[in-house]
Amino acid sequence: MPHAAFPRPEDYMVEQDQLKRVLALLFVGVLMGALDLAIVGPALPAMKADFSMNDRQLSWLFNVYVLCQLISAPLLAKMSDRYGRRSVYIFSVSFFALGSLLLVSAPATWFLMVGRAVQGFGAGGIFPVAAAVIGDTFPPEKRGGALGLMGAVFGLAFLIGPVLGGILLQFSWHWLFLINIPIAAALIVFALRLLPANPAPVQKVFDWSGAMLLTACLTALAMAVTNLDSSVVLQSLQSAEVWPFLVALVVLLPVFWRAEKRAEDPVVRPGFFASSQIRLTVIIAAGIGTVESGSVFFPSLAVSGLGVTESTAAWLMMPSVLAMTIASPLVGKALNAVGSKRIVQLGLLLVLLGVFIYGYVPVTITWFIIGGIIGGAGLAGLLGAPLRYILLSEAPESDRAAAQALLTVFLAVGQLLGAAIVGGVAASQGGGVAGYQSAFLVLAVLAGIMIIVSLALKSRAAERGAVSQP
Repeated sequence: MPHAAFPRPEDYMVEQDQLKRVLALLFVGVLMGALDLAIVGPALPAMKADFSMNDRQLSWLFNVYVLCQLISAPLLAKMSDRYGRRSVYIFSVSFFALGSLLLVSAPATWFLMVGRAVQGFGAGGIFPVAAAVIGDTFPPEKRGGALGLMGAVFGLAFLIGPVLGGILLQFSWHWLFLINIPIAAALIVFALRLLPANPAPVQKVFDWSGAMLLTACLTALAMAVTNLDSSVVLQSLQSAEVWPFLVALVVLLPVFWRAEKRAEDPVVRPGFFASSQIRLTVIIAAGIGTVESGSVFFPSLAVSGLGVTESTAAWLMMPSVLAMTIASPLVGKALNAVGSKRIVQLGLLLVLLGVFIYGYVPVTITWFIIGGIIGGAGLAGLLGAPLRYILLSEAPESDRAAAQALLTVFLAVGQLLGAAIVGGVAASQGGGVAGYQSAFLVLAVLAGIMIIVSLALKSRAAERGAVSQP
């Protein structure tokens, strides 16, 4: 195994209370980034009114955050592998706070876009670095529980985000972003005290050409999918807003891959894909990201099939979010005893069952809630600890954060594609209940394929052997 950038957990001799403080620091940082996705929804109408924005500008105010987060994740993760977790974590949190400050002081719409872009860029480094710190400082038997707690953050964010947003909006939408600044300041202070600084022992030239090519590829993909009109897919593919980006992606991908093979210290190490476990894990991540993104249309099924308002449909999703929030830490704790393969397979089976209920069973409030709870519990076994646990086991210690970012990228690619797939299938079937249910059956088939893929994952015994290797 390559020379480690960080000492092994047994070399740290970290006390239990120290581990708890580190985990609390990482938890709050990830929650801050996740909340900003959930909390911005209530702010959008007020921001739209203040700046006289149209719907397209409002959409980009959300999308630019996601795009910059996608771009920055592999870059900042790689830097943390090279220059140390502490410095990159502090940089990420500081950039997030700077973006928040730009938002509240914005004089015009373009300034808002810049603020959201800066925020998103900072947020992209927080989760991969947090996962890598867990790999560096926690012994193998405690990593699953810690990662499970991180996974619960996203469900928690979507539970408390709308409530917190409603409270702060009574004063001004600015407070939804101002609150990030004191939290970020506290995170920076505690990061200086708690996080390891250890840079890689041998510094290599950073792969700037690979970083720029990767940024171009991800931007082209995100722009093409974002501009795609899923109701008229073939016509949209021929539009000037889509096809040039697809052509750019097809041209740039092989150039990027050749550049990474030649680079001394590539942003995305081609050697990652020599591991069958890593290949299988990122394939499953892309598949589950597609299903997760498709779940955005579940409330639309409720509106069409139950005749409820959009607000009521959103509330009907709360049991699903609650199930995911509760199950995530439980899944993490079970990892060491059960092994990631069984948990991933159980999660995929539950997701398949959940989307099958939405796609096949007649739409009633009872079945809608049952499907949501089953699917939410399944997502907890996929989006939180297990896949990240696999990469912590398989990736060299010197590239832990880069491997976590790779997982983030594949999840995001799936998420980008999911909405387009569901929208396209639903539109092709005439929309309404029949259209959405047809689309969800497609997602069920995809989940079934992922179950077959997961059969090739390592058994618990083989996985524990890999974790215990020096």
